[in-house]
Amino acid sequence: MAIAVSFFVIIVAVAVSSGFRSAIREGVAQLAGDIRISPYTGDESVPMPRHLPSEEALLAFPGVQELVPAVVRAGIVKQGDTVHGVLVKGVPDRSPLTVSIPKRLSEITGLGAGDPITLYFIGEKLRVRRFTIDTVHQDLLELDDNLLVYARLEDLQRLNGWSEDQVSCIDVRVTADLPRAQVERMALGMSTLLLESGSEAEENLFVSTAGSSYPQVFDWLGLLDFNVVIILVLMTLVAGFNMVSGLLVMLLRNIATIGTLKTLGMDNRAIGRLFVTIGAKAVLKGMLTGNVLALLFCWAEKTWHLIPLDPANYFVSWVPVHVNVPWILAADAIAFLGILALLWLPSRVIARIDPAATVKAD
Repeated sequence: MAIAVSFFVIIVAVAVSSGFRSAIREGVAQLAGDIRISPYTGDESVPMPRHLPSEEALLAFPGVQELVPAVVRAGIVKQGDTVHGVLVKGVPDRSPLTVSIPKRLSEITGLGAGDPITLYFIGEKLRVRRFTIDTVHQDLLELDDNLLVYARLEDLQRLNGWSEDQVSCIDVRVTADLPRAQVERMALGMSTLLLESGSEAEENLFVSTAGSSYPQVFDWLGLLDFNVVIILVLMTLVAGFNMVSGLLVMLLRNIATIGTLKTLGMDNRAIGRLFVTIGAKAVLKGMLTGNVLALLFCWAEKTWHLIPLDPANYFVSWVPVHVNVPWILAADAIAFLGILALLWLPSRVIARIDPAATVKAD
């Protein structure tokens, strides 16, 4: 039972850490892309080309999934006495004059799918546009100062007075589990590619990553990963010492048997392997039980969101879980090997047992 509880905690900790990383990374990517290519000015009112001469070379980087052109514009939603700022992002493949609003904005304004919504855009002059809400999406990064509203790319291009080939930025989407360090190196390579392309339009572009745009979020994830490592070590020690105490009891109860085995010619190392093998079987049973229970818990949490969180502190409103099989297998292997290493400690008692004394006592 002790082993099962320890492995349950280890697997849940790994799944929650991976879940936070996936949810927050996806949420940040929705706001700023995994990698974003934009004008050096950083001004959303300054357009850049939608199709770059180096587009094929950018797509050839390992791990790049797609290039998503976008028009980004700050806006204001007014519903009754409620006024709230939003970030409107125009993306391809949406219906004309429709928007998708985050669940948090729906709760603030009381608007839902099928309702009309009026957006105010402030620039050189105030522009007002009326849209219809077609969907309410779950905002993965639930921050009230970054409520993201999706609109049709062409609608925002027309609002800005731009042509079809002008956008605010291009978001580069990469594979989900790509390490942050690799994404940073990829962004540096893309920046070098654009600077050396010889195209005047590309030389004036800036390449940034989600990590550089939201460093505090990724620093928080790094702290979470550190906590998971601590949990892994502590649970391995707890499980290991539980098994050590159990194995010591087993040795003490079988002193006469050990003395008899020594009398028959069995050496200390062979007897130690025998008891460690018995302990290892118990560890495997506990590991299997803990894994099954942890996976059932992760499935229930992912399906029904049983544990709520405060988005102000955790960026999401429930505990996200993601069953990352390689990570779970690695955690199992590390914990199992750590416990086996601890099991060799009580086996040293075997060398102190005098077969003459134990057999005589028997």
